[in-house]
Amino acid sequence: MTDSAAGGRASYPRLAARTRNFTLGIPGDFRIAPDGSRVAFLRAASGTDRTSELWVYDVARDCEHRIIDPVALLGEDGEELSPEERARRERARQAGAGVVAFTSDAAVSAAVFALSSRLWIVDLSSGIVREIPAAGAVIDPRIDPTGRRIAYVAGGSLHVVDVDGSNTQVLATSDGDGVTWGLAEFVAAEEMDRHHGYWWAPDGASLLVERADDSPIQTWHIADPANPERPPNAVRYPAAGTANADVTLWHLTVDGARSEIAWDRSGFEYLGRVDWSRSGAPLLRVLSRDQRSAQVLEVDLATGATGLVAEQHDDAWVDLLGGVPTRLPDGRVVTLADDGDVRRVAVAGVPVGPGDLDVRAVLGTGAAGVLVSASTEPAEQHVWLIGADGSASALTTEPGVHTAVAAETVTVVTSSTMSSSRAIARVRRDGRESGSIASMQEAMPALGDVTLRRLGADAFPSAVLFPRGHVAGSARLPVLLDPYGGPHGQRVVASARAYGTSQWLADQGFCVLVADGRGTPGRGPAWERRVRHDFLGTLDDQVAALEALIAAYPDDVDPARVGIRGWSYGGYLAALAVLRRPDVFRAAVAGAPVTDWTLYDTTYTERYLGHPDVEPEVYRRNGLIDHAPDLRRPLLLIHGLVDDNVVVAHTLRLSAALLSAGRPHAVLPLSGVTHMASQEDVAENLLRLQVDFLQTSLAAPAD
Repeated sequence: MTDSAAGGRASYPRLAARTRNFTLGIPGDFRIAPDGSRVAFLRAASGTDRTSELWVYDVARDCEHRIIDPVALLGEDGEELSPEERARRERARQAGAGVVAFTSDAAVSAAVFALSSRLWIVDLSSGIVREIPAAGAVIDPRIDPTGRRIAYVAGGSLHVVDVDGSNTQVLATSDGDGVTWGLAEFVAAEEMDRHHGYWWAPDGASLLVERADDSPIQTWHIADPANPERPPNAVRYPAAGTANADVTLWHLTVDGARSEIAWDRSGFEYLGRVDWSRSGAPLLRVLSRDQRSAQVLEVDLATGATGLVAEQHDDAWVDLLGGVPTRLPDGRVVTLADDGDVRRVAVAGVPVGPGDLDVRAVLGTGAAGVLVSASTEPAEQHVWLIGADGSASALTTEPGVHTAVAAETVTVVTSSTMSSSRAIARVRRDGRESGSIASMQEAMPALGDVTLRRLGADAFPSAVLFPRGHVAGSARLPVLLDPYGGPHGQRVVASARAYGTSQWLADQGFCVLVADGRGTPGRGPAWERRVRHDFLGTLDDQVAALEALIAAYPDDVDPARVGIRGWSYGGYLAALAVLRRPDVFRAAVAGAPVTDWTLYDTTYTERYLGHPDVEPEVYRRNGLIDHAPDLRRPLLLIHGLVDDNVVVAHTLRLSAALLSAGRPHAVLPLSGVTHMASQEDVAENLLRLQVDFLQTSLAAPAD
């Protein structure tokens, strides 16, 4: 089936690019008032609008109204972002515009946000909005829980101002080149899913603040060759085996007092999590450089000392999971602990809840217990309430991917299922559904019959897609593998909107296989740890899933015409496929591939492969450069020239090795593009070029 626009409707590649893969217009970032009266949230006006707006949903009336329209607020001036804010959004994967993040006080009566790198506050009842003068380009503004003060970072310094704009003060000033106060360092934001560098006290009188000194980190210079008049961007990048930022944590009071929080930083280099609630003293989770040991610590604010609450060790690595540590309202500490081959909620160190429920993250705590995201089937994620007494109840049951945010009486559950390509946000009040928050998401073109199944002896979670209208046994189609395939990256989920691009690829004349192998979540810690020192094994899993597909559909797929495409780790996997298994794969498209693991960052790479100085052979074996002479199949390498996550040196080094070995290949450089192509025309045409390359490469008879 060809890709055509009917009735003037944009083609799928154009629509997917315009809608950011049909995610625009989905409500999110919910804040629920403790009294259950209102929910503040972000949502774009339509499924093609990249500008997020701030809205409030009235729970009792089941209605919503817009609080902040960024376009109207800024007028003709439009939005301008500082380089620091652009870098922060790249780490947080925020590709939109407008109000991309906000914080509220504990009562959810006022909200604070940055817009065009300026500081704003809005009353969520009246809608009255004011700009507060700030000392430079604002990053990560956060109102204190009492609603009296606002903190923000500008120029690497932490500032505090009263909500009426008075009493401005600098609590911590950048005291050296590369030193910032209140910002998460690169590896925390990129690899530890920690995007904040300061935390308000519940009483609003003090803060815990990260001081990050990047000066030990090597400096890389990333230039855009298409614009030689522009100076290169100097980036401090902590590549595997090199120095990280020197991170310390400080207790700062609004009246100017300062004390350092002490822990064994030589033994536990990474500050993974900070939690500070009204239920007790602050909690930290710190990890060793090799990530095999972790501690949960309680902070004594009077002395700056920390006491051990819990510790964990694993011979492979300890996972840094979402939402923990935290506390129940009575002060007991909640963590997640491995119990056999599942993860369970632990209250004060004691596992509670079902023994067969694999908990992925803690979503919140309350008087009723611990709200979690959990699975019994890898493709599904459900919301469960785990009581401290061990009781458990499922808030969602329909097969799909569900998450939630809760207050004591109101819960917002967001769901994506196989029955619809639209996400749904349902509001539950006192345990019953009372309304919903509208999704403005663009309708995805009709999907075919996506088949979710387990393939092979290892029962790999897989999705199989044929062209819409394909009649079983009518033709043997070329096979296209469309994986991510890397550790902790899941592609096979019970959500129809996850397969829009895969279905379009199938409609171009392929049987598309999406398979999750070792390292992917939802199947327990042992399955995830099978990638330790062995990224090559992720290719073995893709081959095993492919062989099972061929056996299951002998009259519908052609094993002599198999291609693979992927991005980031998926790009690594695609290039690895044609280098290592040319007997199976006829062509590959590798986007932003990691080719030399010594060029990737410390936290991710050392977690799985160890330290390159200690285990250099592991790095050499798992890299692609030494395999360059083995290329026998068509390979298209694609890379953004200003990518500061997987730098373009990865592709250039592999290309140089291929050229040195006399192996023909193609390289497509993307000018002005970072790790992901967000420009609409680039994203659309990039998809079409990949299909053209694969169709051409798989058309010729196998040699």
